[in-house]
Amino acid sequence: MTVLVALGANLLIAVAKAVGGLLAGSPALLSEAAHSVADSLNEIFLLAALRRSRRPADRRHPFGYGKERFFWSLLAAVGIFVMGGCFSFFQGLEALKGGAKESHSGYVAGLVVLAVALLSEGVSLLRALHQVHRQQGTVAQGLRDPALRTVLAEDSTAVLGVILAIVGMALHMVTGNVVWEASASLAIGALLVFVAYRLGRDARDQLIGQAADPELSRRIRALLQAQPEIDSVESLLTMQLGLQSLLVAARVDLVPGLDSEEVEDVAVRIKRSVAHTVPEAHQIFLDITDAPTRAAERRGDDDARDAAGSSAAAREHGGS
Repeated sequence: MTVLVALGANLLIAVAKAVGGLLAGSPALLSEAAHSVADSLNEIFLLAALRRSRRPADRRHPFGYGKERFFWSLLAAVGIFVMGGCFSFFQGLEALKGGAKESHSGYVAGLVVLAVALLSEGVSLLRALHQVHRQQGTVAQGLRDPALRTVLAEDSTAVLGVILAIVGMALHMVTGNVVWEASASLAIGALLVFVAYRLGRDARDQLIGQAADPELSRRIRALLQAQPEIDSVESLLTMQLGLQSLLVAARVDLVPGLDSEEVEDVAVRIKRSVAHTVPEAHQIFLDITDAPTRAAERRGDDDARDAAGSSAAAREHGGS
């Protein structure tokens, strides 16, 4: 719902900014129009992400399609950079080179458009903040919704961008110096490039397989260590598969004296405990051995290394 509200607001504001910018010849207002167009296209990307990421797992994608959200969020970040940031830089540089009109006709209407845009973007930002607050406790592993995160970033930069455009246009009108407005366009471009970089970096980390939140990993490890049948937790690996989907893989040593049936029962119970404590853990894999076996393997490895060292020493002594 938040994405739909943001999309509708951005489309209306983009048209108003574009018309006002063309009539006034304002580089700052045109930069903001490009910003709103980029935001509108990004909302379409995010709607596609929301729809496609809900598809169930199949043979080709046994872990589901949760990472679709991260992929489309990456495309949204690229859209912010290319359409918003680059066009704003272009408008600012053109204004500095004397390409902007010095006539202020239409600037009053442009400022009115920006004031309405500021109100609309502010409402959208408050709605996104409200949804973030409402969802804060529902994602235990700390994975934030990339769609909601992108909307929040877009609304925040939209508010700051409109403020920069208003200041730049107002100072241009007062001083008659286009440098103020060109500087506002360049500042808007720099803001959009920074936001696009941060969003793209987060999406990249999640696409290549980001681990769960450290606090959640500690909870899972503590849960495993608290099981009476587990002697030690040798390793614990986690990976985010989607917004509320987590893969957990652990190698554990069991206490000695358990037969095969008991080991199987213990494995089933441990998986159920992890799934109950961490509902997001949809994929749980346990590599189970008993402590004596692991100790024997370690002794065997040590003996193999010692034998290899003795053999090498003997060859060296024989060669001398």
